Amino acid sequence: MQLTNRINRIQVSPTSVVISAAEQLKAKGVDIADFGPGEPDFPTPEHIKKAAIRAIEENRTKYTPTGGIMPLREAIVNWHKRELGSNYTPKECVVNVGGKHSIFNAVCVLIESGDEVIEDGFAAKAADIEKAITPKTKMVIINSPSNPTGAVIDGEEFQRILAVCNKHAVWLMGDECYSHFVYEPHKPFSIAGAPHSKEQLIIVGSVSKTFAMTGWRIGYTLAPEPLIQAMVKIQSQSTSNPTSVAQYAALEAMRGSMDSVPVMLAEYAKRRKRIVEGLREIDGLSCEWPGGAFYAFPDVSAHLKGSNPLAKNCTELAKDLLDKAHVALVPGEAFGAPGFLRISYATSLERIEEGLRRLSRFFARAEAAF
Repeated sequence: MQLTNRINRIQVSPTSVVISAAEQLKAKGVDIADFGPGEPDFPTPEHIKKAAIRAIEENRTKYTPTGGIMPLREAIVNWHKRELGSNYTPKECVVNVGGKHSIFNAVCVLIESGDEVIEDGFAAKAADIEKAITPKTKMVIINSPSNPTGAVIDGEEFQRILAVCNKHAVWLMGDECYSHFVYEPHKPFSIAGAPHSKEQLIIVGSVSKTFAMTGWRIGYTLAPEPLIQAMVKIQSQSTSNPTSVAQYAALEAMRGSMDSVPVMLAEYAKRRKRIVEGLREIDGLSCEWPGGAFYAFPDVSAHLKGSNPLAKNCTELAKDLLDKAHVALVPGEAFGAPGFLRISYATSLERIEEGLRRLSRFFARAEAAF
């Protein structure tokens, strides 16, 4: 079959590949310690689910405006102002089909063939980003807190990054998907709250993580109005509006109680402590403390070196861990970080303990084989 060059250049999401492989084993009755999914294991809060049910009962199941219902756009900018100190209007907001869709639309609108985009998955400094900027650079994407590392960029450094982008007339995209999952001493932060920040800034967010609504597929973009209008245009010719019922659920999330957020964060903090300490006890593994999100990102490169390496790379290692130890996780190559593994601790402490036991046995047998 003759497919286009652009589709042949794209890989299936590595996280989806891991989830699919793990599900196939589960279907055969295999018990998997699953550290793959990047989503909260908590249910969507009841008041949000009830809002969706009301929307169905009230027959709010028709097309909506392409950019989202106006009450939701108003609620998003109000929520973002209250929680993160920004100052957007509904005309500077578009509702998308999840955070990935927000990023996709913005890139479609702004990036031409041959343009460069710098993505920062670690806690890089403004000086490092400036060194990487070339005349072809059109955008810098900052994901903080970060997937996969859990790294958090502090506010002062973020402002220096913004200044660098403004200096070089480069767009700065802030991916805030994990904004409210940060651990002390960090606090929720948006660079949109900085003075004079809006001209070259794009903010991407979603209700997926903060409100345990990954499957509802509601994201949003905050940006200058001309860019928002362009994103609405491309959305009108692709997905049209986000799902109507999901929009009303998101409206309740933005307007309603956030009591579920500190409950989830407190549980993630316990899991974070246990998994990092457990990983550090395994020979040949090192792991930094994540400042946010719900991922540990251990360095396993010691097991990929020497005369008798455990595997050629982390992709092969992750496959062996799934097949032999029945532990599902994502290889670092999926994020441009060879030598690392992404472990989601959005699962129970009981499953974390079981996963750590399996990892410990796997790497202990590997050491014995040497």
